[in-house]
Amino acid sequence: MAYRLSFVVSRFTFYVLIAIFALAVILRLLPGERIVDDAYITYRYARNLVNGAGFVYNPSERVMGTTTPLYTLLMTGLSLILQTQNFPALSIWVNALADGVTCVLLVVLGERLSGRRRVGVAASLLYAVAVFSVTFAIGGMETSVCVMLLTLTAILYLHRRPAWGLIAALALLTRPDALIFLGPISLDYGLRLLPGLRNTKYAILNTQYSIHKTIALFLAPLIPWLVFATLYFGTPVPHSIAAKSVTYQLNPEEAFVRLWQHYSNPFVENATLEKLPYGNFWPLPGIVVYLSLYLIGWLSFIKRDTRALAIGAYPFLYFATFAAANPLIFRWYLTPPLPLYFIGLLGSVSHIADGLSHVTIFKRLSFDVSRLTFLLPCTLFLLFSLRAWVLSPDHGPSRPAPNMAWFKLEQLYAQVGGELAPQITPQTVIAVGDIGAMGYFSGARILDTIGLVSPESVPYYPLPREQLVINYAMSADLIADRKPDYVVMLEVYGRRTLLTDPRFLADYALEQKIPTAIYGSDGMLVFKRK
Repeated sequence: MAYRLSFVVSRFTFYVLIAIFALAVILRLLPGERIVDDAYITYRYARNLVNGAGFVYNPSERVMGTTTPLYTLLMTGLSLILQTQNFPALSIWVNALADGVTCVLLVVLGERLSGRRRVGVAASLLYAVAVFSVTFAIGGMETSVCVMLLTLTAILYLHRRPAWGLIAALALLTRPDALIFLGPISLDYGLRLLPGLRNTKYAILNTQYSIHKTIALFLAPLIPWLVFATLYFGTPVPHSIAAKSVTYQLNPEEAFVRLWQHYSNPFVENATLEKLPYGNFWPLPGIVVYLSLYLIGWLSFIKRDTRALAIGAYPFLYFATFAAANPLIFRWYLTPPLPLYFIGLLGSVSHIADGLSHVTIFKRLSFDVSRLTFLLPCTLFLLFSLRAWVLSPDHGPSRPAPNMAWFKLEQLYAQVGGELAPQITPQTVIAVGDIGAMGYFSGARILDTIGLVSPESVPYYPLPREQLVINYAMSADLIADRKPDYVVMLEVYGRRTLLTDPRFLADYALEQKIPTAIYGSDGMLVFKRK
């Protein structure tokens, strides 16, 4: 049987899609650049590639310190084509367009799963204004491209198109945690092949062709990268993953609690409810309400198409995987499951609304009960989402932006990096814990005290608990052994290590102190080796 992507739209729906696409793009261009520190790591890899230094962060050091090779290569390619090295602007435009496409795809996916176009349209609109999406689109992260690829993979898989294999591989090369989404789909795909082997000869041949094509498309981009990464870096596994697992020290429940808070506030309800009496307790009932709604929606999707079982499992598996692994949860980790989470919640609301419309008492009413019942919570979700925006942020461009698009620390590092840049030679080494903006703006060789791009730092961690104020504490032994030319840090990073170490105090002089209380620090400190 031939399966086709059928999505016939009325003229009105077409205009709605165009409007949502335009809204998504505008909301990601309007706030201006608010770049996240990790994005600058990708930019520096891309800049070195463009300038002929190779796929490296520090020249001549072949360390895979980025988890997004595809996004890095995309930035590199666009830079070469457009003849610009303004990577922040490139990334924001790419992310804005990617999220615009995702919003269109969500209309298709929402209708395909629920049978109701309103579910897709509502999910699309909510994702267009979602602060977790906008913040990291304007933050220069690869999240927007990853979510677009995951959404397209789901659509292609539901429509039995072998091209899902290719898009799945690209998603995996954009973010390794895409495997959480792809694992259940691959398992579902494999199990569905078993009954096909007992069908007619024609069906067997057709199935085998589809299998071979899907696998070939999946391996086409993946194998070349794995071969290159193994030969070039020595391993295809990003070094940053191993470094984070050693350096950061967390209580066993920290990731679980952070995910709990997120899943109970998918529309950032806490931005509104925390101002109300007892509003801070919302995560307790919120997690029950939303997970119950999602489960109702998911089950209704499975009744329509059992392939929804594998796709709809993603938000649950994402929660379970990160809670069990217990990494330090960066905010952009929380975005990928949101589109499906939105569709599941809205699918449940739509399912309940349709059920109410069949109740005898409601049949007698003169208005459409189902439409009104669906519209009211959607409007509430939208208002919650909009409340998490601010018209005039207290830093960065004075334009409307998500409240969470905070980048004061990146601004400080950019300032210091720019001031040090004229003094930098190819041999100058700066030790720093947040390497993105500092490395990008200074151009210096970076000693990463966390170890993301500096494997030599990893043996010095984990530090004894009594030396930690926060997870970015610097090792005094590392600095004493490696003797970098500069050490740049928030005071809190060295409060119980460097600033109490006689070797450091004897070898380094404080060059500059920039006032700041970020993370409870007493300023940002710039030390120079005597």
